[in-house]
Amino acid sequence: MDPEMMLSLGQAGAAAVLGIAALGSALGTAAAGLAAVGVWKRCYAQDKPVPFILVTFIGAPLSQTIYGMILMNTIVRVAGERMAAGDFVGFPAMMAAGLFGGLGMAASAYGQGRVGAAAADALGDTGKGLGNYLMAIGIVETVALFVLVFIQATL
Repeated sequence: MDPEMMLSLGQAGAAAVLGIAALGSALGTAAAGLAAVGVWKRCYAQDKPVPFILVTFIGAPLSQTIYGMILMNTIVRVAGERMAAGDFVGFPAMMAAGLFGGLGMAASAYGQGRVGAAAADALGDTGKGLGNYLMAIGIVETVALFVLVFIQATL
């Protein structure tokens, strides 16, 4: 393949990781947001205090978009360094890193949203367990961090 095509593959990987990670964040925040709105509605209907802390569950999946941006910047930097050195061998790997990195981050974000939805429902009913729910969300977050760190190590 010619150098321009190889560079394009690397750049496509950079774009893919951000787009796919952001898609997961959008799906995760929507899942948690829908549940939180349902809890707030129940609270209003029952004249119970409305737990604003549910916003934490809604926002948790957004961090995967940031991780996607960090990995995107790494791919762009490595692509520039390899291009300057005349080394075009690793560009298909950058494409794969973007695709698979984005998928891993997206799955983590969506999973966080699902856990956040269950946490919102549980907290709304009991008013207890916030620390436990945040720990569960944090464990799901760890998948995205592993993806970020381990894929950066391969580039």
